[in-house]
Amino acid sequence: MDKKPIILVTNDDGIEAQGIQFLTSVMEQFGEVYVVAPQQHQSGMSHAITIQVPLRLRKHTETENLHIYSVSGTPVDCVKFAMDRILPNHKADLIVSGINHGSNSANSAIYSGTVACVREGAINNIPSIAFSSLDYAPVVNFTPYKSYIEKIVKTVLQQGLEKHVFLNVNFPRPENPIKGMKVCKQADGMWVERFAENKDPLGRTYFWLTGGFENEEKENSETDEWCLDHNIISIVPLKVESTDFQAINALQSLNE
Repeated sequence: MDKKPIILVTNDDGIEAQGIQFLTSVMEQFGEVYVVAPQQHQSGMSHAITIQVPLRLRKHTETENLHIYSVSGTPVDCVKFAMDRILPNHKADLIVSGINHGSNSANSAIYSGTVACVREGAINNIPSIAFSSLDYAPVVNFTPYKSYIEKIVKTVLQQGLEKHVFLNVNFPRPENPIKGMKVCKQADGMWVERFAENKDPLGRTYFWLTGGFENEEKENSETDEWCLDHNIISIVPLKVESTDFQAINALQSLNE
């Protein structure tokens, strides 16, 4: 009998989030599942790790094919901890992260803990996929995504990914008919942000981050933002290596 793949499931919305529970249920058909996720909501943590306070581990479920734990750290802490202390032989055959409640398209991927988890997987040469939804609500009908998740996971388990490459998958809102999937590029643009000033009940000033994304490629059908605007699932292959080789040539005058 063939050995089942070891699949690590994680996220940044926390162990109680509906998205990770749904993703876990889908992954159970593919192999032996280890869920290691933050004890609390950790969105926007990017690739942060905990180095100044100890981590705490809690076991939630332990069966033959499903093992669920939470860790008191960041999303990337969870991946690192899983590989060191939880996973058999310190290795997974696949890492999946999500389903995030909220989009991680374009340069949101830089800030995302969901995406950072699979970047950490790619650093360790483990095929890794991040899943996110445009729907930010805490309760979402993820069912329309199921067959697409299955197809992507089957493909990656069968074919693997190039060394240090990972996938960033974003789903349109589930109430809209999905018009397929497209492998594409990350849209160029930037977040224009402001800190709104308010007063608390004691009259003390506080600030709350607000803003929105400005897409510089609105008409480019090869980007993730365009796909999502047209109810198409975007699949963006990203990589750990991010050297700009053109800049190396342009900056030759700095060489001594």
